[in-house]
Amino acid sequence: MMRLSDAAGAAGFSLVSLESVDSTNRLALDLAEQAGANRTWVVSEVQRSGRGRHGREWVSPAGNLYASLLLVSPCPVEDSPKLGFVAGVALAEVVRRLAPLADTHLKWPNDVLVGGAKLAGILLEGRMISGNRQAVAIGMGVNILTAPALPDRKAASFLDLGISTDRREVLRVLSDRMATQLTAFAAGQGFFRIRDAWSRLSLPPGTPLTVRLPRGDLSGRCAGIDERGRLLLDMDGTLREVEAGDVFLDGSRTGP
Repeated sequence: MMRLSDAAGAAGFSLVSLESVDSTNRLALDLAEQAGANRTWVVSEVQRSGRGRHGREWVSPAGNLYASLLLVSPCPVEDSPKLGFVAGVALAEVVRRLAPLADTHLKWPNDVLVGGAKLAGILLEGRMISGNRQAVAIGMGVNILTAPALPDRKAASFLDLGISTDRREVLRVLSDRMATQLTAFAAGQGFFRIRDAWSRLSLPPGTPLTVRLPRGDLSGRCAGIDERGRLLLDMDGTLREVEAGDVFLDGSRTGP
């Protein structure tokens, strides 16, 4: 049986566990709008129509974790994108706890990497609901038993690392770490704490990166994130702030 951690339960988080759903994010947002849910985890063994960033398919075979955390008015609307960094810190902490010897890092904006391969990803989606409130679904996918064949980057699973774990254990630890990091986030007022934690877990400064943008690629070196969560890219001594884009470790791309 899927369960949250004792600390998450004590903090008022609840759980909806399903065998199959089209999208945990979609259901989470519907629960906020139609049933008044909040601080609710939605977990499914299989997603039939999982999505990643930019509408990409989120391959969702059985055995991995597909979870969305629903939060209603968790912070000012303009700060809601920062919740992705809260989730990133929590996910990286999960991986480091369950696979302490793995080379685990966060890659801006929303990937957890082990040895340069994607092990977990995050998708934020929001919807305005009654009372002029914002419902936010933080979708998280963790490769436990299998890793999808991605067209443009490497992927890995816990099983690939030689780690024997399951959805129950990953959710238990993840729910605990999310409760802790949301407290630190303090409705946006504590983003400086999240930024510091994210920076400690991120790719090392100076890591060569390529950022794919609609108008062409940018190449430079990782220089952290700023107070708004923008990527700082060191381009031959000039810092460039990146609001959005797909980031690749140089040499990690597996396709065009």
